[in-house]
Amino acid sequence: MSEIDFFGRPEAGSPRPFSAATRAGGLIFVSGHSAPHDPARGVFRGDSPAEEVRNALAHIEKILQEAGSGLDRIVQATMLITDPADYAACNAEYVKHFPNGLPARHTARFGVPTEARVAFSCIALAGEDR
Repeated sequence: MSEIDFFGRPEAGSPRPFSAATRAGGLIFVSGHSAPHDPARGVFRGDSPAEEVRNALAHIEKILQEAGSGLDRIVQATMLITDPADYAACNAEYVKHFPNGLPARHTARFGVPTEARVAFSCIALAGEDR
């Protein structure tokens, strides 16, 4: 039986009943995350779809780093968007974060109780050859 490591476990009773990421079998599985948004602390997702992509990927990168990986180790990504009209702007920003090659990806529309325009989940390599 393989071991599973959990990162960013939710607190009991959390309205978000999932871990930020899990690591198992040499892979890191990152849950769907939009850019952080906490107006009380002066944290905003972004004013444009491109800024939301930039901020969401920065958030994903922090999660991956905690789990022993990085954006350059992503092998598959999912981009979730609320408005297909934002697709081109999201793509234009997205490609800037993968200069060494684009991971496999699919895009889907999403609707969750949030005002985020874009979110990402991904699978990345973990391990000692980082």
